[in-house]
Amino acid sequence: MRLLARAYDTVLYAMASVSAAMLIWLMVSIVISVLMRNAGYQPYAWLFTSSEYAVLYLTMLGAPWLVREKGHVHIELVTAALPAGLQRLVSRGVALACVAVSLILAWKGLDLVLTNIARNDYDVRAYYFPRWLLTISFPICFSVMAVEFARFVFGNELLHSGKAGVHE
Repeated sequence: MRLLARAYDTVLYAMASVSAAMLIWLMVSIVISVLMRNAGYQPYAWLFTSSEYAVLYLTMLGAPWLVREKGHVHIELVTAALPAGLQRLVSRGVALACVAVSLILAWKGLDLVLTNIARNDYDVRAYYFPRWLLTISFPICFSVMAVEFARFVFGNELLHSGKAGVHE
């Protein structure tokens, strides 16, 4: 079981690392495009396309790690005012709802990937790119997000801290 948990953690942190690399590429591609435009040249079409793909991938690949780190934005004004027992119940309920939504989105994402494959869809911009390579991130990342939210449902740690405002 530890080996499986370690493999899972490796995948999760690899996804986050690829997401970080995409963020760096996004910065580099924007700088290159602006410099080329200011120098009087037309930026390469693949710079725009790769930037758009990077935005999708960095969002999807980084989201499961953000769940683990509780980095998503949530407001704890209500949970902070609740008694400890009810706070735990509400926090686990919210995490359970997040698991359900993530699983639905993963299922619909898988349906989209299979449709893209069946139709042989391509994203046609600077080059032909199989659309399933874009949409494959949906079922994978939402499934991992469901696992991460489930850790807050069944684990010792809660999704909400119970502290309203910034406490760092």
